[in-house]
Amino acid sequence: MTTDPERTVLVVIPTLNEVRTVEAVVRSLRSDPPSGARVVTVIADGGSGDGTVELAQRMAAADASLRVVANPRRIQSAAVNLAVRQFGDEADVLVRCDAHAHYPQGFVRRLLDTLDRTQADSVVVPMDSTGNTCVQKAVAWTSNTWAGTGGSAHRGGQRSGFVDHGHHAAFRMATFRRAGGYDESFTHNEDAEFDCRQRQLGATVYLDADIRLGYQPRATFAGLARQYFAYGRGRSRTVRRHPGSMRARQLALPVHLVMSVLALVLAPWLPWLLLWPLAYALVLMATSLGIAWRQQSPCGLLAGAAAAVMHVSWAAGFLSGLAFVRESAWRAGGAMPAGAEPTR
Repeated sequence: MTTDPERTVLVVIPTLNEVRTVEAVVRSLRSDPPSGARVVTVIADGGSGDGTVELAQRMAAADASLRVVANPRRIQSAAVNLAVRQFGDEADVLVRCDAHAHYPQGFVRRLLDTLDRTQADSVVVPMDSTGNTCVQKAVAWTSNTWAGTGGSAHRGGQRSGFVDHGHHAAFRMATFRRAGGYDESFTHNEDAEFDCRQRQLGATVYLDADIRLGYQPRATFAGLARQYFAYGRGRSRTVRRHPGSMRARQLALPVHLVMSVLALVLAPWLPWLLLWPLAYALVLMATSLGIAWRQQSPCGLLAGAAAAVMHVSWAAGFLSGLAFVRESAWRAGGAMPAGAEPTR
């Protein structure tokens, strides 16, 4: 499909200590660009101390279409909003990227083609996890299975179509602004919360399963636990702000955690309750053995542990958010999200 020659695309890359990856990401995003379109790339840095800013500034000095800005709020949602406020007035399309992902050739061009072909308001894409260390591989293999995703379409999904949510890639700028941009009070799950708002305003979200990202997960179980705890805590806010967004697979995790804890506490009086955590342990063991067999790698034996860390941490974060973070339902026409500005 032919790209509109008058179109301007704003590509935003939030960074925080990404000196090892940011240059390769920018280069891959520049490969096979959309024909005739003007692409402006913004690196919004959250205060890196590893040389990311200096490298980005050297790259920008050699490329007039690359800009570097400071993101004092540090988080990704604030970085995207900041770039939109500073550089989005003339842009027709917003593309959000991650400095630690691997992008296919022609990524921006293909996103524009999908926006044109589907007439969707935003395009989301699947993520395929990969790893180098044994723990990363186990986490990646688990993340690409039902045990790690609960059937989420954008994590390893193979079927394109209109969806409720996915890994953010491209937006029509008018749609992004009409929904108010990201809520900067969310450090995690800001993408799902935004999708709830834009859908309630009548926007459509299309998952293109043919445009796939590569992603490297956390390299330690401790890092994975912190990440998934934050995911769960963010989701607890989203489901209260948008009550219709809760899915059974998400409710299952906190329910399972509560039941497991109760089973362990009450086991001295009701030992048969241990059947519940025992069944879960057997499922994790089967997951480990199955992945190790399919991947022909002993690293797969860590898959069950990786799944347990994801499940328990997400559920604990969700329950913690319910207990300690106040939230009220969102309504169209209400207050703008934190850090956002009205559409101009």
